[in-house]
Amino acid sequence: MEIDRARVARARVLAVGAGGIGCELLKTLALHGFENITTMDLDTIDVSNLNRQFLFRKRHVGMSKAEVARESVMKFQPRATIDATRANVKEARFDKEYFKSFDVVLNGLDNLEARRHVNRLCLAAEVPLVESGTTGYKGQVTVHERRTCACFECTEKPTPKSYPICTLRDTPDKPIHCVVYAKELLFSKLFGDVNTESDLDEQEAIEAGAFRRNEGETGTDFAKRVFAYVFGSKIEGLLLKDDMWKSRAKPTPLTTSGVGLDGAFTETLPDAKSARRAHGLLDTHAVWNTSECAKVFVSATARLIERERPVTFDKDDDDAMEFVTAVSNLRSANYGIPAQSLFDAKGMAGNIVHAVATTNAIVSGLIVIEALKIIHNQMDKTRYTFVLEHPSNGRFLQPLSKEDPNPKCSVCSNARVELVCNTNKFTKGDLIKKVLKGRLSVHAPSVMFGSSQIHETGDDLDEDEVEHYEALDKRTLSALPGGGVVNGTILAVDDFSQEFTFELMVTHREEWDEENDPDGFIIRGEDVKASEAVAEEATETEAAGAKDDDEVLLMDDEIEITDVKRAREDDDDAKASKKQRA
Repeated sequence: MEIDRARVARARVLAVGAGGIGCELLKTLALHGFENITTMDLDTIDVSNLNRQFLFRKRHVGMSKAEVARESVMKFQPRATIDATRANVKEARFDKEYFKSFDVVLNGLDNLEARRHVNRLCLAAEVPLVESGTTGYKGQVTVHERRTCACFECTEKPTPKSYPICTLRDTPDKPIHCVVYAKELLFSKLFGDVNTESDLDEQEAIEAGAFRRNEGETGTDFAKRVFAYVFGSKIEGLLLKDDMWKSRAKPTPLTTSGVGLDGAFTETLPDAKSARRAHGLLDTHAVWNTSECAKVFVSATARLIERERPVTFDKDDDDAMEFVTAVSNLRSANYGIPAQSLFDAKGMAGNIVHAVATTNAIVSGLIVIEALKIIHNQMDKTRYTFVLEHPSNGRFLQPLSKEDPNPKCSVCSNARVELVCNTNKFTKGDLIKKVLKGRLSVHAPSVMFGSSQIHETGDDLDEDEVEHYEALDKRTLSALPGGGVVNGTILAVDDFSQEFTFELMVTHREEWDEENDPDGFIIRGEDVKASEAVAEEATETEAAGAKDDDEVLLMDDEIEITDVKRAREDDDDAKASKKQRA
C-alpha cells in the first residue's frame, strides 16, 4: 500500500489506554508520522509497570500514564501534536459528538466494560474502531465499523477468567478477586523468588519495607507486621484517593487489636501439621471468622517464611492453601465481600497469564497497520490478525477475514435481548445492577415498562425521584407498579451516554439449579429488530451462520481475559475455503 504521509499527519486519532499496549501504540503511531493524536488513561504509574511500559521511569511513579507517555514521545517526535487526558472514557463529556471528531479510535483498554462502552460510542458516531488485546505470548487485533462488519459485541463475551491487576490490588468486588490476589500476588511476594518483580512493589510498600523480613525478626512478628500493612495501612492509603470511591463502596481497614493479634500470639495445638489445625479449625467446609482468619494468616506465614525460597504454590500444600484462604477472607472483610470456606477457596484458586512486552509491541504494530488502511479509505482491506504462541503452518501471525454483522447482536443490530429469571424473586435492583450494568455493561440505564418509568439515571433527578427509584429496587419484578414485570413483559432500555437503545424481554422460570446457574438468571439474544431499516440490514447478513468454539484469549497486562469466537460458514466446504484463503 502506498502511504500518503500528508494524510497520515492530518489524521485525527484517539488512542484509549496508555498501559502495556497503549505505550507501545503511542510510540509506534508517532514514529509512523501520525501528528494529531489524543491519548486517554485514568491510571497512574506504579513501580510494577516499569518492566514493560518503557515510556515510564522510576521518577514517574504516581504520575499520570497518559501525560508522561505524551512527554516521553514528544522528546523523540517533537513534530507531533499529542493531547494527553487523564480521565475515564466513560465520563459524560466523551459523548458521541466527541468521538465524531476522530477519524479512527484505537483501543488498548484494561476491562471489558470500558471496551463495550467505546464500541457503542464508535457505532453511534460511525467511527471505525480497532480493538486489541494480549495475554502472554498470544494477542489479537480486530477491526469494527457500523454496517460494514461485525461490532466488538457481535460475539458473546463469557465471564472473565482473569482480572486486571488494579482490580486485584485496589478494588476487588468478588471472592475470586481476593483468592487470586492471595495466590498470585501476596503469596508470590512473600515466599517467591526475591529477585522477581511484583505488582505489589508500590512505592509506599518499598519505602516502608512492608514485605522485607528484618534481621532477627521472628516469623510471627513478621506476619503481624505484614498484616498491619496489607489489611490496615494500605487500605487507609487507598481511602485518601477520593476519585476511586465515587462509584464504589469504601473499604474498611482492619487492625491487629480488632482481630485479636495484639499481645502474645499462641496456638492451641502448636505441633499440628498445618496452620488451621494449630487453631483447632478442622472442618474444611466451615467459613472462618475474621479473628480465625487472622490467626491462620500469622501461623501460615510464620511457617512458610522459614522454608527455603522460592516456595512454589501448590493447592495440596496445606500451609500454602490455608494462607491463601486466610488472606482472601481478610481481603473480603476489608471490602465487604462474602468469605469462603477452605474447600471453596481451593476450588477457586486459578492462574494469571503475565504480560510479555514483545507481544504488546507486535500488537501495537498490527493496530497501526489497520489504522493506516482505514485513513486511506481502504476498509475493505482491513482484517483480523491473531498472534499465536506456537506457529501454525510456520506462521506466528494468523490473518482472518472480518466477520459480518451478527443479526442477533443487541448493540449493532438492535436485536431483542431475553432475560430469564424467577420474576417472583428477582428484584428490580438485581435487574439494574446484575443484568444491565453487570452483564450488559449499560453505563447509565433508563428503563420503561409500558408507559411507566421504573428506573432513570442522571444528575438532574430530583431527590424524590431518586428515592422513588431506590424504593423500587427492593421490589421483585412481579411486584412492580402497573401489574408487575412477568413472563413475556418487554422493557425498553435506553442509555443516553452510550446512544444505546434495546428491548429486554423477560421470561419467567420458577425452578433454578444454584450449581448450574449460580447467578439466578440467564441472558440470551433473540432475532427481533427495532425497526424495518435494521431488519433489512440484518437480512443481508443472515448467511453468517452459527458460531463455533474457536477461541483466542484477549488480555493486556492489566486486562480481563475475554474469548472471541470466530464466525463459521453454514457448510463445511465454505469453512474450509475460508481457512484456505486466510
